[in-house]
Amino acid sequence: MARKRSKSSKTPFWKRLHIRLEARLREEIVGLLLMAVGGITLLNLLSVSHAQGLLIDTWSMVLRQTFGWGAFLVVLAMIGLGMALLLRNLEFLLEVRRRRVVGGLLLFFTLLGLLHFFSLVPDHFLLAREGGGGGYIGWAISEALYTTLGDMGAFLVFLLVTFLGVVLATDISPLEMRDKAVALGRRAAALYEEYLVPYLKRLIAEEEVRERRPVVTRPAKRVIEEAERRVGVPPQPVKEARPSPEREGVKQARLPSLELLQELSLQALSETEVRRKLRIIEDTLHSFGVPAKVVGVNQGPTVTQFGVEPGYFERRDRDGRITSRKVRVSKISSLSKDLALALAAAPIRIEAPVPGRSVVGIEVPNDTISLVSLRGVMESEEFQGMNSRLKIALGQDVSGQPVVADLGMMPHLLIAGATGSGKSVCINSVLTCLLFSNGPEQLKLLLIDPKTVELIHFNNLPHLAAPVVTDMEEVLHALRWVMAEMDKRYAILSRAAARNIDHYNEKKMPRGERPLPYIVVAIDELADLMMMAPDEVERILCRLAQMSRATGIHLVIATQRPSVDVVTGLIKANFPARISFAVTSQVDSRVVLDTGGAETLLGQGDMLYMAPDSAKLVRIQGCFVSDEEMERVVRFWREDTPLGVEKIAPPWGEVRLGVEESEERDELLQEAIAIVKEQEHASTSLLQRRLRIGYPRAARIMDQLEDEGIVGPPEAGGRWREVLILEEGEEMESENEDW
Repeated sequence: MARKRSKSSKTPFWKRLHIRLEARLREEIVGLLLMAVGGITLLNLLSVSHAQGLLIDTWSMVLRQTFGWGAFLVVLAMIGLGMALLLRNLEFLLEVRRRRVVGGLLLFFTLLGLLHFFSLVPDHFLLAREGGGGGYIGWAISEALYTTLGDMGAFLVFLLVTFLGVVLATDISPLEMRDKAVALGRRAAALYEEYLVPYLKRLIAEEEVRERRPVVTRPAKRVIEEAERRVGVPPQPVKEARPSPEREGVKQARLPSLELLQELSLQALSETEVRRKLRIIEDTLHSFGVPAKVVGVNQGPTVTQFGVEPGYFERRDRDGRITSRKVRVSKISSLSKDLALALAAAPIRIEAPVPGRSVVGIEVPNDTISLVSLRGVMESEEFQGMNSRLKIALGQDVSGQPVVADLGMMPHLLIAGATGSGKSVCINSVLTCLLFSNGPEQLKLLLIDPKTVELIHFNNLPHLAAPVVTDMEEVLHALRWVMAEMDKRYAILSRAAARNIDHYNEKKMPRGERPLPYIVVAIDELADLMMMAPDEVERILCRLAQMSRATGIHLVIATQRPSVDVVTGLIKANFPARISFAVTSQVDSRVVLDTGGAETLLGQGDMLYMAPDSAKLVRIQGCFVSDEEMERVVRFWREDTPLGVEKIAPPWGEVRLGVEESEERDELLQEAIAIVKEQEHASTSLLQRRLRIGYPRAARIMDQLEDEGIVGPPEAGGRWREVLILEEGEEMESENEDW
C-alpha cells in the first residue's frame, strides 16, 4: 500500500485531473450519441423525420426486422441509457441486480413471441420480414413453441415465462405477490362497496321512482283547447270519439274521471336501513356455513325483497382433492326462522327461486306498510294499455310495479283469507275498477252480501241487475236466475252463429240492436251459502264456472273459511285464478293455493295471487279504496249518468213459483218409479245400487215416491217398502225444468 501511495503521489495533479475529465467527457459524448441515434431512429420508425438517409433507413429496417414492433422499446432503452450517461447516473444502472436484468429480458422476449403468436396474419415469416409482430426473434420463438407444443402448450409456456419474468424483475416472491394481490383485491372491493354501490343504488332508486311516477292524463278536448289558446288559433269544435256504435234512442254514458279517487304516496326505506338489513342477512347466512351474497334489492309497499345468490363451498373428497359445490337452495329456505330472529322481523317468506332470475328471494316486512291507492295503479301504463272492458287493478308487487289483470281472461276469481285480511276491500276495488270502464249498458252487477254490510254501498247503482241480495232465502233464486240467463244467452248466441259475447256484440251493434251486457256476480261470503244448501250451491257454481265464460258471465267469490267443505275440489278446479290473503294455518293455504305461504302474510291487503296462466305465485299489496271514494263513484253514476235507469224488481220473481214447484222433484224420479215397479218392492239401498247415487239423494227420492203415492210408508225393522202402483202405463207425470 505504501508503494502504491508513493507511486500515486508522484503522479502530477494536472495529469490526474485530465484523466478524470477525459473519462467524464467520454461518458457524456457516448450519452449524447446514444440519445441522438435513438431520437433519429424513433422519428424514422414513426415516419416523422423528412431527412431520411440510406444509413438511418438501413439501421431502422434492421431493428424492425429483428425486433418487430419491439424495436420501439429498444430505441427507448437507447435513449434512456444515453440520458443516464449524460446525467452521470451510470452508477445507479450498474447497481441493478442481475436477476432483474434477466427478468426484464425474459419479459421482453416473451412479449416479442406473444406479438407474433397472436397476430392474425396467415404468413408469419412475411410479417417478420416486413418488420411487424415480434420480428425474426418473435417469429423464431413462437414458431418453435407452436411446432413442438401446439397452441395450448405454447400459450401455457408463455404464461409461465411471463410469471417468472415478473418475479425476477420485481424481486418479489410468489407468496408476497399473492398477498399483495389479495390485499389489492380487498381494497378494490372495499372501495366498490363504499363508493360505487351506493351511487349505483341511488341511480336505480331514482330511475324506479321516475318510472313509478303516475302519468296524469287529461281529456283530449282540454289539451287541444289549451294548445290552440297558446298559438292563438280560434277554438274549433272537437269531435269526440265514440268507443262503439250506439243504438238509436240510447245515449252513451260518459265514464267517471280518476279525480274521484285519492292518491297516496309510497313510503320508501332509507338507504342506511336497507344496507343494515343486507349485512344482517349475509352475516347470518355465513354464520350458519352458507356462503351467499345479496345481489339485488327490490322495495315494495309491504315487503323488501333481497335477492340472494348462493355461493360455493369447498370440500375434500376421499382422495384428498378439493372440490367446490354450489349451496343448495333448501339450506337457505330452512334458515327462515333464524333470519327472522336476526332481523327482528317476523314472518319472513322465502321465494326459492325468484321466477326468471337465478336468485333466492328473501322477503322482509317493512317497518311501515304503505297503502297502495287504486288511482295510482289505474294511472299506470300497464292498466291504461290493456284493451279490455273487464280490466281490474290488483295492486303492486314486491318491487313496486303495478299488477293488473283481465277478469274476462281469468274468467272467474276465488278470494280467500281470514277475517280482516282484506277480502272485502279487494272486492270493492275490483267492482270500482269495473265501474270506471263500463256504463250500465255494458255491465250488469249481481251482488250477494250475506253479511249485509260490505256491499251495501253499491245500492241504487244503475249497473245493478237487482238490489244487493242480503236475504239468504233469495240467494238460491238469484243463482238459479243467473244459470237460466246463461242458458238463454247460449240460445241467443246459437241463433246468431256467434262463438262468444264479444263476437255477438260486434255483429249486432252495427245494426242498431241492443248489446248483451257483461254480468259480474260477486259473492262476499261463500261459507254461509254452503252451510244453507251445499249440494245445490256447489252444483250451480260449478256449472256457471264451466260454461258461463262465453256468455259474458263472470264470478268473483270470497270466503273467510277456506276449508274443504266450503272450497270443495270441484269449485277449486273451476277457479284457476285465486287470491289468498293471510290465513291462520298452512292447511288453509294449501286448500286455496295448493301450496303453503299464505300463512306468512302480514294482513291488511298483503296477498298471494295465482294467475290462471302461471303456476308461480305473485306477492301483491292490494289496492285500497275507501268508503268515501266508493260513495263518490256511486253518486256519479246515480246523479250524473244521462241514462236514467230506474229501479226494478229482482228478475227472478217471475220464475220463483215454477222453481218452488219443481225444486222438490229429482231428475231421477221417473227412473226410480220404473225401477220400483219392475222390482215390485222399494228400499233406499235398492235405489243406491241401481241409480248409483249416494244415500242422501236416494233417501230424498224415496220420500218423493212416498209423497206421490208410489210406495207406502216405511215398515218396522227396516224391511222393504210396499209398491202401491203396479199397473203398466200408470206413471206419474213430471216435468223437469232446466235452469
